[in-house]
Amino acid sequence: MPKKIILLSFFILVTISSLAQEKFTISGVISDSKTNETLIGVNIYIPEKKATIITNEYGFYSLTVTKGTYNIQISYVGYETLEETISLENDSKKNFNLTETGQALDEVVINTEKTATNIRKPEMSVHNLSTATIKKIPVVLGEVDIIRALLTLPGVTNAGEGQSGFNVRGGGADQNLILLDEATIFNSSHLFGFFSVFNPDAIKDLKLYKGGIPSRYGGRISSVLDIYQKDGNSNKFSMNGGIGLISSRLLAEGPIVKDKLSFLFAGRGSYAHLFLKLSDNPNSAYFYDLNTKLNYKLNSNNNLFLSGYFGRDVFNINNNFINTYGNATLNLRWNHLFSDKLFSNLSAIYSDYYYGLDLDLIGFLWNSGIKNYNIKYDFKYYVTDKVKLNYGVSGIYYDFNPGTIEPSNSESGINYKQLEKKYAFEPSVYLDAEQKISNKLSLSYGIRFSRFYRLGSSTVNLYENNQPVVFNQELQIYEKATPIDTQFYDKNKVIESFNNLEPRFAASHQLNDNTSIKASYNRMAQYLQLISNTASPTPLDIWTPSDQYIKPQIADQVALGYFRNFKEDNYSLEVETYFKKVKNRIDYIDGADLIANEAIEQAILNGEMRSYGIEFLLRKNSGNLYGWISYTLSKSEQRTPGRNANEPGINNGNWYRSGYDKLHNLSVTSSYNYNPKWTFGANFVLQTGQPVTFPNGQYEYQGITIPTYGLRNEDRLPTYHHLDISATYTPKPTKKKGWQSEWVFSIYNLYGRKNAASISFRQNVDTGANEAIRLSIFGIVPGVSYNFKF
Repeated sequence: MPKKIILLSFFILVTISSLAQEKFTISGVISDSKTNETLIGVNIYIPEKKATIITNEYGFYSLTVTKGTYNIQISYVGYETLEETISLENDSKKNFNLTETGQALDEVVINTEKTATNIRKPEMSVHNLSTATIKKIPVVLGEVDIIRALLTLPGVTNAGEGQSGFNVRGGGADQNLILLDEATIFNSSHLFGFFSVFNPDAIKDLKLYKGGIPSRYGGRISSVLDIYQKDGNSNKFSMNGGIGLISSRLLAEGPIVKDKLSFLFAGRGSYAHLFLKLSDNPNSAYFYDLNTKLNYKLNSNNNLFLSGYFGRDVFNINNNFINTYGNATLNLRWNHLFSDKLFSNLSAIYSDYYYGLDLDLIGFLWNSGIKNYNIKYDFKYYVTDKVKLNYGVSGIYYDFNPGTIEPSNSESGINYKQLEKKYAFEPSVYLDAEQKISNKLSLSYGIRFSRFYRLGSSTVNLYENNQPVVFNQELQIYEKATPIDTQFYDKNKVIESFNNLEPRFAASHQLNDNTSIKASYNRMAQYLQLISNTASPTPLDIWTPSDQYIKPQIADQVALGYFRNFKEDNYSLEVETYFKKVKNRIDYIDGADLIANEAIEQAILNGEMRSYGIEFLLRKNSGNLYGWISYTLSKSEQRTPGRNANEPGINNGNWYRSGYDKLHNLSVTSSYNYNPKWTFGANFVLQTGQPVTFPNGQYEYQGITIPTYGLRNEDRLPTYHHLDISATYTPKPTKKKGWQSEWVFSIYNLYGRKNAASISFRQNVDTGANEAIRLSIFGIVPGVSYNFKF
């Protein structure tokens, strides 16, 4: 009898304990109350359990806690914090609508909950910028520019004066993965770098990963810029746009079927070339782009999205030189909710980058580009309130066109020629976990497995000792080797293959309510190479796949950071130090011929790269005066040693500055809310000059003066700096309906600094003396634009 009582008592205790620990899940979508636009990165917090979750890329959240009644707090930058009492008696779905704050400037205020989440979350080397913040940063010619806004962040530098390309932690611009609605953008610039391809009116959210990159991203080794377009207002029709000195834009959005099917259409274009035609100037340069999206809500568990982008640039010199280039993307996505804990997204994506050149003088047409076709399936599983899983698969098929040459007219002496196309396939699978170990310690860890197949049909050159580059001992120079044979591979036959495991890890330890330290490590593989002899990406640069001669780049990066909020979260400080090492970074032999080269392997050697530094970011998060100061002290170097004892390698095999090395990088960005009608902004940038190689001597040969050069990148361009200011005037700041407008006045480079885009050398015709010529693109550039919405 006593044994039965003991067993019964034990059973009762277990049952009671089980009931006490009974857990339920609340899930749903968080949207804007006016537009029904889903919101990314919204913070959902239950203080009684210290449980936190943020919405995913489609506004979905799922939070599991024990049975009970709780106070739920929902906060998002630029929106009023929502607090509500909920009683969890069973699994439930609940959608929330957030209301924008009364003052638009509040969009850049970091509220207490969101900052605290950043302290706890094992995420570092990551930056979010709202479009409201970006629009307050003064830019050249008054055109709002997303890429230029990123340059105000630590660890991010420009690729040169007037360039939209950017470098992250000493990496090349080609090492950045740029995504627009999950589709790859291969060239991020308009008009050779004066503008970026991203229309800020159409952008919902953007995030830049400099390190600690999640396993769902792959294919690049330096950074990821992930940008999502707006879904379209499903409540009512609206329009907004702007008219500037050289370009204008217009966006329309609204419901096709209210709360069911919505659309977005945005167009932008420049028209400065029209003024040139009025003065009989035959030259012109202009761009245009289009953003489109359809959002169809099938039911509470299924959504369809169809989004696209198309952009073109045209540069015309007297109709004798016409250059056309641009991106095109298309993405069909299906969101499906399997349960209140399992969210999925299936995407079919097409990306295309085209480059065309028409030289009428010689009857020459050139076309090149790259296309990819991507199928990916991603899952997010909210296992418990402490464990979340992200996993998925993808497969990318690449079609490379190195160049097509053909005659442009019947009188041309050019013969048609197609440089051999190249093909590749890149499948991958990944798994990420985010785990809260305790109230102070959180981890994020995962792994990505990627493969890469270089495919036929293709004819491959074969070389003696498998070396397409040989070293001439007599002349002490590298030269292209002569193929000893060729081998043909049929369509889809594997020419070369690679595979890589790419582990990722991050940890956050909270020292107190306001301070934490974080650490991260990630390995990434890049199978595409950009063939270029310039420090910044120009449209003529050609992408090529890894093969038996050009190896994939492999990067390992570690980072350690200190994060602190103080004075009631009105200020925040972030300090990070990092070290990154890259294997198989391509380098070019002296005198490399890269244009229309069918055997590009004959100009390339595989080397290595390293970068390291420390970054500081001090923010003022609230008040009439807000902004941030960022500073980076860093080094970026590369080396290509000899392949054996008889070869010197590039630069005698020594480390030398990469083209992206910027020892000092300082940016001060601020905005001042003077009154409801006037807002002022200022931005100061100072960077160490870009590394270059200047001639160190000269000699004469048959009456021709020939310069001689020393080691690579021993010199620098002069220090780069400028100050920009802006003023925004809102005539009727309290008006919330009907026609609303604002004027934006800006001055880029206020004190007229002549920053050097390049320095060239020549002999003065009159004196015979050597002289250096500085090319500067911008002086003082005023700008004005009129923005409206209704």
